Amino acid sequence: MSIMYKRYYNCVLCFIIALLTTVSKSQAQDLPKELYVAANIPDSLKENANSVVRYSDITQNVKGPGKLIVKHHTIVTILNEKGDHEATMAMQYNKKYDTYSGIEMHVYDEKGVLIKKYHKSDMYDGAADDGFSLVTDDRFLGVKHTIASYPVTIEQEYEEDETSLIDLDTWYIQNAEQSVQNEYYHLSINKDAGFRYMNKNINIKPEKNMADNIDTYSWKVLNLKAVKPEEGAVSWRVLPKIEFASNYFEFYGMPGDFSSWGSYGKWLRSLYADVSTLSPEREVEIRKMTDTIKTEKEKARFLYNYMQQNMRYVSIQLGIGGLKPFPATFVDQKKYGDCKALSNYMSALLKAVNITSYSAIINAEANKEPADPLFPFDSFNHVILCVPFKNDTTWLECTSTTAPFGVLGSFTENRRALLVTENGGKLVNTPKSTAQENQFDSNTHIVLDGDGGAKAQIKILGTGEYRQEYIDMSAMKTDEQKEALLTGLGIKQPSAFDFTFGKDINGTKEVELNLEFDKFCDIKSGDKQFYRPLAFTLWDQTVPILEKRKTDYYFDFPREKKSVTTIDLPQGFEVETLPTNQALKFTYGNYEVNYTYDAAKNQVTSIAKFNLTNHVIPAAKYTEMQQYLDAIVKAQNKKLVIRRKA
Repeated sequence: MSIMYKRYYNCVLCFIIALLTTVSKSQAQDLPKELYVAANIPDSLKENANSVVRYSDITQNVKGPGKLIVKHHTIVTILNEKGDHEATMAMQYNKKYDTYSGIEMHVYDEKGVLIKKYHKSDMYDGAADDGFSLVTDDRFLGVKHTIASYPVTIEQEYEEDETSLIDLDTWYIQNAEQSVQNEYYHLSINKDAGFRYMNKNINIKPEKNMADNIDTYSWKVLNLKAVKPEEGAVSWRVLPKIEFASNYFEFYGMPGDFSSWGSYGKWLRSLYADVSTLSPEREVEIRKMTDTIKTEKEKARFLYNYMQQNMRYVSIQLGIGGLKPFPATFVDQKKYGDCKALSNYMSALLKAVNITSYSAIINAEANKEPADPLFPFDSFNHVILCVPFKNDTTWLECTSTTAPFGVLGSFTENRRALLVTENGGKLVNTPKSTAQENQFDSNTHIVLDGDGGAKAQIKILGTGEYRQEYIDMSAMKTDEQKEALLTGLGIKQPSAFDFTFGKDINGTKEVELNLEFDKFCDIKSGDKQFYRPLAFTLWDQTVPILEKRKTDYYFDFPREKKSVTTIDLPQGFEVETLPTNQALKFTYGNYEVNYTYDAAKNQVTSIAKFNLTNHVIPAAKYTEMQQYLDAIVKAQNKKLVIRRKA
C-alpha cells in the first residue's frame, strides 16, 4: 500500500468514524454507504474473521423495575459460510410481557446493493420448542436468509418492549471469529435504581450524563480484531461482553431486590413458601417408609432412590414457573416435574423426616461460567438440591434417574451455586470430582490365530463420568451402540460383534464385548505379524504446537484409566520384538505401560495406566501438556512383532 493511498484511506476512515459518532447518538436512518460495501472492510478486520460487525447501535431504556425498551440496529458483513448464523434473525418472547415492533431485515450484495427485504410478516411466529419442555408459554419469532454468494451484508432493526425481567440485557460485543468495526451501546436508567455493570474480557469505560434523575451511559468499540479461540478454551474466558444489572426488578408481577445474593435468595425463597410441603397423609407414609433406617444420611439415600424410581423429568415453563416450582403435592400425584419441581419434591420428602435441605440454583453444563460473588447477576439455568448433614454436605441431582446418591458429575460440579435458604441466598461451591472418581478399567483377553485373525473378550468397569457414558449409551439403538463402542474405544471393525451392558452396582457400570476379527494384525510380512499390544488406546487426543498459549485448556473432567490386555499367541509362533516399557510424567498426570512375555504360556500381557489429575490446565503448562500427549500417542503406536518358529 503506497503512502499516498494510506493517507487517503485514513482520511476516509476518520471521516466515517466521525460521521458514525454523530449519527449513533440517535437511531441512525441514513448511514454511510461505505458500511454496506464489503471492499471497504480494513484488512486487519478480516484476519481470523468469518463476519464483521460494520455497525451496531443498541439502546436500553430502563423505564422502571421490570420495564425495558431496547432498540437494535446492526449491520454485519458475512465473509464465508462459517458466519452464516449471522443471516438469521431470531427473537424469543412471551406474548403477555414482550412486544416487538419495527422489525426489518435487509440483505445487500458485496457492492452494497439491496437484494432482499424481510418484514415481520415474513417471519415464523410460533411456540418456542426447546426440545425438552412439555409445555411453555414462550414464543419464537424468526427468519433465516439463504446465502447464495459471499460476501453478503445483513442489516437488522427492531424494537423490543419488555415488562417482566430480572436482569437487563447483556452486551455481547463480538462472537468468536468476528471483528468489530463500529459498535455503540447506550443505557438510560433512574439514578436510584442501583445500576451496576461488569466488564468481562474487555476494559472500557462509558461516558455518563444525567438529566431529570436519569443516568445515561454510552460505550463505543471501534476496530476490534477478531478473536479465534484457542483449542480447549472456554468462550467466557475469551470473548468480550458487559453485563448489566439493577438492584430492583419485577418478574411476572412480583417485585424483587437483587442488590445482593442474599436479597435475591430471599425473593426466590418466597416463591417456594406455598409449594414445599407434602400432604399430612403423605408425610405420615414417608415417615413409615423410613422408620427402620437409623441415620439421616441413609434415610436421605433411601428417599433419593425412591424419587428416582417413581418420578421422571419433564420441563414445564409457564409464567413464573420458569423460577417457581410446581407444588410438591403436584409432583407426588403426577409423578413428574422439572429440575425445580423435582428438587423441591425431594426437599419435601426430606422435610417429612425432619432433614433440612435447600434448593440450589446453578449454571449447568461442563465448564460453564461461574457466578461472581462480587456481582449479583442471574446467570443460572438449573436447580439441584443441597443437604447439609452434621459432618458433611451431600448434593443431589434430582432430574437423573441413574445418578448415584451424592454425585453431581461434570454437569454441575466445581462451580458456585446459590442456596435458597430461610435467611436468603448464600453462594457456595459445589464439590469437585477427583480422577479416582472417574475411572475406566478394562480387562481384555485376545486369542490370535495363525492367519492374523483373532477373537477378543473385553470387560469394562466405569465409574463417575464413564459410568454415565455407558448408561447413556445403553439407551441408544443397537446400531448406535455398536458405533459408539467401537469409535469410543478405537477398535478395528470386527467381523462379528456382540455386547452387553451389564450390572450397575455401587456406582460402577459393567460392559462386556465379544468380538471376532478376520484380520486383526496390522501388517503381515512373510513369517512375521505386527500387532498393537494394547487392545485399544487409552488416550488418543493431541493438541497443536503453539509458541505461546494465552488461555487455560479445559477438559471436561479429571480421570483415571487402566487397560490390561492379554494376548495368546497362535501355536507355532513366538515373540520376536516386545515393546519396551515406558513411563511419562506431566505436572497434572502420568502415563505408564509395561509389557511382559510368558514363554511357558506363550502369552503377552500389556498393562497401561493413564491419569489426568486436574481438568483445567494453566496456559503456562500448555507446552508441557502438548509434549506429554504427543509422547503418549507415540507410545501407544509401538508394535508387538511375532514370528512363526523355525
